[in-house]
Order: sequence, then structure tokens, then C-alpha cells
Amino acid sequence: MTAHDIAAGFGKANSLDRPHTGRLAFAGRAVQRALSAGIYTLTALIGVLIFLYPFLSVAVAQQQGNAGMQTAGSVSSPFALALIIVLCLAALIVETQGQAMSAKLVALLGVLIAMNSVLRMAETAFPGPGGFTPIFLLIILSGYVFGARFGFLMGALSMLVSALFTAGIGPWLPYQMFTAGWMGMSAGWLGNVRWWRVAGRSPRAQDTHSKSELAALIIFGALWGLVYGAIMNLWFWPFQAGSPEQSWQAGLSAGDTLQRYLVFYVATSLTWDAFRAAGNVILLALFGIPTLKALLRFKRRFLFETERT
Repeated sequence: MTAHDIAAGFGKANSLDRPHTGRLAFAGRAVQRALSAGIYTLTALIGVLIFLYPFLSVAVAQQQGNAGMQTAGSVSSPFALALIIVLCLAALIVETQGQAMSAKLVALLGVLIAMNSVLRMAETAFPGPGGFTPIFLLIILSGYVFGARFGFLMGALSMLVSALFTAGIGPWLPYQMFTAGWMGMSAGWLGNVRWWRVAGRSPRAQDTHSKSELAALIIFGALWGLVYGAIMNLWFWPFQAGSPEQSWQAGLSAGDTLQRYLVFYVATSLTWDAFRAAGNVILLALFGIPTLKALLRFKRRFLFETERT
């Protein structure tokens, strides 16, 4: 047997191994995608249940009298905070094991979260009017560029890390993490339906963002400025005591409950949230395009290196 025959034999063996190896790699990626999707789905369901918990706890407490009202909701926040932190860490571990998020993208996520924490510290030192805050600019644009999963982690972890630096830890924190995470996730969905982009654009042409794209982001930011406050109010609204027209009461129909909440929202939160919405609009209009260009450059570089390796 000649050296040529031996080399040919190795070549045949390798060619036989490739389909088997390819199937294993495909199966592994499928398992990682399913596990990742399961974690995010579970996180969304838990978030919804945590926002519903105050209503359930108050309903039970109303049956128990004053003693029950004093303890209603006192356990949910620490448990919810621990749970969302564990889920975020699990999502990061799964993402780094697959192709969805490289180690460099995780490092970029950490840098963006640190930048948001600095912005929140500046906001604490020099507070703006009403609910105005610069922290949502990077959450929206990061989710828009890097996708829904990246956006969720960006929103949730930005709230967590910035709260550690600004002493903003309280019963509201897990609700802030879920709501900001949903903001970043929905920004990723918006990025997947960019109907105004022309297919096949060159990388240079992709940096020239159309007016319709910026307009869509501005509208998105304005809506989320209001929606964020509307969702956040839910964690404490059942505990509010006041006018019956604005208070939650167990046993009411969905229509009556919604009507009471709208009255409560307009009376207590709308003006505050309007400043947040206006802040999102102003910041996106001023810094949206330059920030998108920078994030897109990082995305192209990191995705290229991920695929090449």
C-alpha cells in the first residue's frame, strides 16, 4: 500500500465522518436555539404573572381584613428580583454557547450597560423634568440593531446595574427590569420588520438611514415613554387607597377595571410619562442616527468574525 493509497483512505474516512459531524452540530444548534427560546418565553410568562400577583394578593388580603392588607405583596418583589437575575444569567450562558451571541457581543453588552449606568447616575445628580431619562435611548437602539434577545438583556440588566450604582434598589426594581426588557425586546421586533430598507444594500448604503426609519424609531420611543409608565403603575395600583373611581377593587368586570385604571393613569401618571416620551423623541432625533451607525459597525464586525471562526 502506497502513501497515496493511505492518504486516499483518510480522505474517504473524513468524507464519511462529515455528514455525521454535521448532523451532530445541527442538532446541537437546534437544542441551543430551543433552550434559548424556552428561557425567554419562560421569562415573559413569569413577568406577566409577577405583574398580576399584586392584584391576586390584594384580592386575598381584602378577604382577610387589615392584617392581610399589611402583608400583601411583601414577598413578591425579592422573589421576583432573584428570579429575573437568574433567568438573565441563564440566558447569557446559553447565548454564549451558541451562534446567536458571541463573546465579543456579550462584552459589548457589558459596555453598553455600563454607559447606561453612567447616564442614570448623571440623571440622579441632575434630574430632568418629570419622567425624562436618557437611559432608554441605548435600550431602544441596541434592541433595534442586535435583536430582541439582546434588547431584553440590555433593558433588564441596565436597570439592575444602574440601580446598584444609584441606590435605586427597592420593591419596584424587578418590575423596572421586566418592563425595560420588554421595551428592548419589542425594539428588536421593530428591527426585524424594517420594510423601508431596500434589500441588497451595500454596507455603506446601510449606514444611510432613511427618514422613515428614524420616524418609526421616534414614534416607537414616544409610545414606549407612555407605555412604560402605564405598565409600571400596575405593581402598586392595587395597593392605592383613594377615590373609588380610581381604585382597584376585586370582583369588578374587565371593562370597569380598565376604566378605573385609565382615570387613575390620567390623574396621576400621564403628565410624568409625557416628559419621558418627549425625552425619548428628542434624544432619538438628536442622537439616533449617529448611534445607529456606530452600533451597526460593531454588528458587522462581530458577526463577520463569528461566522469566520
